[in-house]
Amino acid sequence: MSSDLATALFDPGSIALVGASADVSKPNGRPLKFLARHGYRGAIHPVNPRHDEIGGFRCYPRLEDIGRPVDHVFIMVAAPETIRSTIRSCGAAGVRCATILAGGFAEAGTEGARRQDRMVAVARESGVRILGPNSIGLINPASGLGFSANAVLELPSLTPGGTAVVSQSGSLIGAILSHGEARDTGFSKLVSVGNEADLSVGEIGSLLLDDDETDTILLFLETLRRRDLLIGFAQRAARVGKPVVACHVGRSEPGRRIAATHTGALTTSEKAIAAFLADHGIAQVRMFESFVESPRLFSGRRPRVPGPARGVAVATTTGGGGTMVIDSLAQAGVDVVEPPPNTVERLRCLGIAQNQRHMVDLTLAGARPEIVGAVIGDLFGSEEVSAVVMVVGSSAQFHPELAVEPLTAWAGREKPLLVYLVPDAAASQQRLTRAGIPAFRSAEACAEALRGLLAWRPPRPSPGDTRPGAAAPPAIRGTLTEAAALAFFEALGIEAAPRAIACDAAEASRNATRIGFPVALKVASPDIAHKSELGGVRLGIADAESVAREYGAIVEQVRARAPEARLDGVLVQATIEGCVEAIVGYRRDPVAGPLAMLGVGGVMAEIYDDTAFAVAPVTPETAHAMIEQVKGLAPLNGYRGRATGDVSALVRAIVAMSRLAFHPSVAEAEINPLIVREEGSGAVAVDGLVTGADETMPAFRA
Repeated sequence: MSSDLATALFDPGSIALVGASADVSKPNGRPLKFLARHGYRGAIHPVNPRHDEIGGFRCYPRLEDIGRPVDHVFIMVAAPETIRSTIRSCGAAGVRCATILAGGFAEAGTEGARRQDRMVAVARESGVRILGPNSIGLINPASGLGFSANAVLELPSLTPGGTAVVSQSGSLIGAILSHGEARDTGFSKLVSVGNEADLSVGEIGSLLLDDDETDTILLFLETLRRRDLLIGFAQRAARVGKPVVACHVGRSEPGRRIAATHTGALTTSEKAIAAFLADHGIAQVRMFESFVESPRLFSGRRPRVPGPARGVAVATTTGGGGTMVIDSLAQAGVDVVEPPPNTVERLRCLGIAQNQRHMVDLTLAGARPEIVGAVIGDLFGSEEVSAVVMVVGSSAQFHPELAVEPLTAWAGREKPLLVYLVPDAAASQQRLTRAGIPAFRSAEACAEALRGLLAWRPPRPSPGDTRPGAAAPPAIRGTLTEAAALAFFEALGIEAAPRAIACDAAEASRNATRIGFPVALKVASPDIAHKSELGGVRLGIADAESVAREYGAIVEQVRARAPEARLDGVLVQATIEGCVEAIVGYRRDPVAGPLAMLGVGGVMAEIYDDTAFAVAPVTPETAHAMIEQVKGLAPLNGYRGRATGDVSALVRAIVAMSRLAFHPSVAEAEINPLIVREEGSGAVAVDGLVTGADETMPAFRA
């Protein structure tokens, strides 16, 4: 370890257990038992005024009574005032860091957050770094540091390895360790960060980058805290070549609510957090089973630089098992390539005909070492193949020498080899794992892990300080009217539909005649966000007489349905036609930070839920990638004889909106719809919303 903090945290020479219990069935009685069980060789000092001795160790009434240096203290008392006084004692004794087991802080609501703030203030005054609160502790298998109340340490032994785990969920470090032991996966460090009142995921991750025993880092996340430190950690991880893989839970609305009560997490859209992680070079897997089986897949690899599209080759000794993998890969959005012609010809000469388009079916006849090895070699040698999945049927359980053993020769190659064992074949699983080949117990986990690897990209480069033009309003207060919002977008360089506010029917008719028919009429009010729901919108009005009539109808309906709303008149706007309607947005997200958003626009935007996010500001290249992610915008490329849309104009609009990241007074801005016209004809904002940062903002509908 290169720093005093890292040594005190992960490899302390002496520790104190404040609030230690003689009852090993209690959480505060477990750490002493676990330290002894797993062979921790440093000094252990239980602290409890009610005991003179616990577990054969002298017990001290107070931390101050130890009289010898202590590197790390596990505070297992619950009372907030006692925790604060213990932290002060740590500072006086020169203790570098303390882990706090107790909950009841930020995760418990407003008063708990105040308790947490007071505790952190004491820690800073005392010069003590805090892990937690609400942390179940940490584990260092190599040194036997079972500095945790997690029951997984009842295991008879711990397997050291190169994977580190940093988890916002305390009990999950135990579950991951348990799964690892069952899969012959060893760990370097496992850390429960709890509420991250002081030490955060980013700071702990950065310490692990300097740990020679760690080559891969897993993050189990419920939210994002201290984005600045997390970004710095992710960027440095990319530079030093240590993969970081995240599993983010709380993707559903009920899951987000549970995460908030669990760790005091601010929660946000799944897509927002996924965009943050992806843009900063952190790989992601969505299934827990894929997460615990991913270290061997990611270890030693770097994120893939975008290049020519290539697919995945699937070979199998069982048609049904191969089909399960192909189905799972398709559902994960991974392309499967056809078998290379030389492989098909090789098998034909052996009497093994290939009738499947998307996999190499060796059948029972081909489950022989020389055939398996030759086929895997063909697939690795194909320029069309970026990864190979081998599916092994019943022979994996009873005759591993046939189709499992020959796979071990392909470990450590540039292209990844993944294996799905269809039967419960523990011995084969162990053999592959020890050879360094990722072996999976389900087709779904295999496909999801591979999706995460292929989607992994280096951190996106910063677009630089490209601030909005000087014409943009210097500050936004409250919510702008539609007319003001459209003027704001024009100041950003985004074209908006010709328009004018009319205060009576005659003025509306004159404006419409000047703008040109057909026109749209929309009620203008700072108090009405959803105009159509109140009867405040009319479209496709073809003449001046109809404009005057519809003006009166709009005002009458809106006043009847929203009598308290202020009316500024009616907006008369040119009708704009184009190839597609898009929604282009920006949000200063409380968890993920500044974000650009793109989706299918119009009144159906919420129903389709077809959106892409990226950390703002974005480059034109990132904007293009966002467009490719939104399926509903595919008609921009021309569809069944339709004209190609002006993708360049849409890219410019996305980039311009994303630059609001430099405009701190804007909390949210949204153009819906942005009409993308034919190629070379631009994109036009028709409606929109801009809200100041002093407002409480709802999350984007994503």
